[in-house]
Amino acid sequence: MSQDRRNDYDVTNTVQVSNPAAVRDAVHELFSRTFPGSPFDKLWLAFYDFERLFTGRYPGYMGCDTTYHDLQHTLDMTLALARLVAGYEKSVEPPDRLGAARAQMAIITSLFHDAGYIRHKDRDKDFTNGAEFTLYHVSRSADFLRRYLPELGLAGDVGVSSMIVHFTGYELDLDDIELDDPRDIICGHLIGTADLIAQMADRCYLEKCRDRLYPEFVVGGVAVENSASGEYMVRYKSGKDLLRKTPAFYQQVMRERLNSKFTRAYRYIEVLYGGENPYIEAIRVNMAHLVHILETGNWSLLRRKPSFFLGITTAVHDIERLVTRQVAALKGARPSGDTPPLVMPI
Repeated sequence: MSQDRRNDYDVTNTVQVSNPAAVRDAVHELFSRTFPGSPFDKLWLAFYDFERLFTGRYPGYMGCDTTYHDLQHTLDMTLALARLVAGYEKSVEPPDRLGAARAQMAIITSLFHDAGYIRHKDRDKDFTNGAEFTLYHVSRSADFLRRYLPELGLAGDVGVSSMIVHFTGYELDLDDIELDDPRDIICGHLIGTADLIAQMADRCYLEKCRDRLYPEFVVGGVAVENSASGEYMVRYKSGKDLLRKTPAFYQQVMRERLNSKFTRAYRYIEVLYGGENPYIEAIRVNMAHLVHILETGNWSLLRRKPSFFLGITTAVHDIERLVTRQVAALKGARPSGDTPPLVMPI
């Protein structure tokens, strides 16, 4: 992995994951090599509509205003998913392969897995920022896919797509998701894996957790959770506190999710890179850097300033105002004393 990796490039420093056209072209190359002769037109349209949705040009929607779950995050994840699909197809026997149609469905699901954060101009006019949907954004994404896929001529994919998108969140118990074809479950594992490894391998993951994910957690009711009347439970006191708890989260939740729930699907990346896994290596580098910061207390080492890729220009200021309002609303209430479990919705 290059030491000179740019902030908005993938783990190989070859694809600009803030650029929809660059990611689309990279996915097209992988898809064409994996499924020779298969059409790419519906995927091309999906990338086009994804960009319109996140930049505020899709009819009826406001555009992306969540600073952590932004356009770059989804594109980074979708590229990781396309690589996982390509590696999987190379690794299994023909009867177990996904095939072009199922792979297409998985990639489109990935593109819109965070559509639930995007506010609708009419239905969501009482909300100020997409982070307010944090605790149920995946269900909203599933609803979006139910509406969108038929418009793309893929009504037959609605049932599976609207279920496997839940592998990116915590709203459903993954063990309760039942699908007729085991290859659809594999797609869920690949999507869930891509979502985790792409964001944790981001060059600016630590800065983004402190400066962007924490405010989303405050607005979304994750950092501070209502308890009994007049009481609240504090899960994360600040962006730094979130980072202090990230190593434990990685050990307790991430490894169990990646290795157990998703059956170590991240290994399929290694087929494309001679047995190496640039995503897992980047995650290890990030975690080692974080542990060093926590041990030394030298927070000045977190000095990267990644760009924002949003569809609403006032989003950064809007979420800051919401955080201030949320904190002010706690005055007069008291901590419950309970310790809520670690959680990091993604």
